Amino acid sequence: MHDGGLLQLRGMDRGAVVELLARAREFARQVGRESGARPIGADSGGESNGSESGARPIGSESRSTQRIGSESRSTPMVATMFFEDSTRTRLSFEIAARRLGVEALDIGPSSSTSKGETLVDSAKTIEAMGVDALIVRAGPSGAAHLIARHVSVPVINAGDGKHEHPTQGLLDCLTLCRALGRDDFDLSGVRVAIVGDVVSSRVARSAVAGFGALGAEVVCVGPVHLAPRSLEGLGCSVSHDLDGVIGDVDAVMMLRVQRERHGGTEVRRHEGGEWGAAGSVGAYRAGFALTAERAGRMKAGAVVMHPGPMNRGVEIDSEVADGARSLVTRQVAAGVVVRMAVIERALGGASG
Repeated sequence: MHDGGLLQLRGMDRGAVVELLARAREFARQVGRESGARPIGADSGGESNGSESGARPIGSESRSTQRIGSESRSTPMVATMFFEDSTRTRLSFEIAARRLGVEALDIGPSSSTSKGETLVDSAKTIEAMGVDALIVRAGPSGAAHLIARHVSVPVINAGDGKHEHPTQGLLDCLTLCRALGRDDFDLSGVRVAIVGDVVSSRVARSAVAGFGALGAEVVCVGPVHLAPRSLEGLGCSVSHDLDGVIGDVDAVMMLRVQRERHGGTEVRRHEGGEWGAAGSVGAYRAGFALTAERAGRMKAGAVVMHPGPMNRGVEIDSEVADGARSLVTRQVAAGVVVRMAVIERALGGASG
């Protein structure tokens, strides 16, 4: 298992979290991506090779430089092994790699896995082809850890089952710190509510770990079956009363109900529509949606987050998602620079 990978945030010490966040913030400043602004060079129409970001391409002095006969390969390669559907995370990693001058190879579900090849065998095969790191998203919890135990290159977890999504947790930390003016990445005294299908959410688990490492207090909120008391073992508190906490928190992170992890039950967006164990959509909205009325009861300066994809009109109203409190697009922008920092560390690039 390679030390440069990133498998989870739980157990990661504050210093390591802050180092990655500080590097990501440096990248954000270099590309001019402040609060979702267009990056420098976005209107140039030219090909990006990583230079417009101000990032020093990870090249000839990188650990990945190899001699092949009289030829040398100085451009590192990462493989994105996504065995679950993804758009924003996959593209974010690919853009991050490109800004670093790293070649990203998109390897989705392959004919080999459909023929019965294991994830580990697929990973070992790709490693043998000469890639320098693996970025893995897979359905089974613990998949990234399993692969990391069987390969010698760094493994970056892009989401595994209900376990963790560490780069999402980091980008959420970066976004919140910048929104609240916590330039020292100290969230002491900050209270964050994570609301919705917490039990199914790898995003929530990484957020609890990341926010907690920075000193924030986290409360997970939802119906009993979506926010069970057992979640307290993650280091958060649990509430089943959104109205009771909405006015006391500094940030609210909304989560969608993950139907695909509840037997794929279809959601019909009208009163009385079945939603598996969650009951009706109407009943869920009545208790746990961030409506415009609820958002109006948030304290001054409190912010709204959502990792996406959003189910507008279910867990969050469009007026809130697009409103002044919303950090949603800032989260997306932060994802690129956070993943730049994570890929750079994995490949042994500069950290200062």
